[in-house]
Amino acid sequence: MTDQSALHDTKAAYDAVAPLYAELFSDILDRLPLERALLAAFAELVRGAGPVADLGCGPGHLTAHLNALGLNAFGVDLSSEMIALARRAHPGLRFDEGEMTALDLGDGVLGGILAFYSVIHTPPVRLPAVFAEFERVLAPGGHLLLGFFAGDDPEPREFDHKVTLAYRWSPGSLADLLCQAGFVEVARLVREPGEGERFQQAQLLVRKS
Repeated sequence: MTDQSALHDTKAAYDAVAPLYAELFSDILDRLPLERALLAAFAELVRGAGPVADLGCGPGHLTAHLNALGLNAFGVDLSSEMIALARRAHPGLRFDEGEMTALDLGDGVLGGILAFYSVIHTPPVRLPAVFAEFERVLAPGGHLLLGFFAGDDPEPREFDHKVTLAYRWSPGSLADLLCQAGFVEVARLVREPGEGERFQQAQLLVRKS
């Protein structure tokens, strides 16, 4: 599968489920106390450092949460339907359609990036290019908070995500890729699956060196 066909399939899949996705997940943080705590720590680290991009923002619920934490946050998503929903739900915030490997941003302009389960559909061979783009747009010392489905196998594993093909990664393997892209690990969180979840849930907090 080519990069463009993978992007097309992911965009089409999320366009098709956008209203249902927004209905199911817009209040997701109410059920995730550990993730809320890490988002609060992330906000404290990046507050005042510059704009913060919520990449793969979906219907904008996390972008709005970051703004409520005092950040100048905006959202970017591949799905035009998701962006339309986000703009309607949060008319005072900025939402742009875009690809994570070709962000319409200058070098070093961001104080932080949130990528909350938004790289899970990226083919493993393309993930270094995504992380290189994250490194490019972050200011020196800027932070990235990455959420993903975790597994013990050092190699990424496909699974049947309800929207479209996705991958699980071991936290150590993703941390190594991020290190190769110029990031330093700050913290990681791995928790066991909760109700309705199939896999371990993981977060990596890293800093641009």
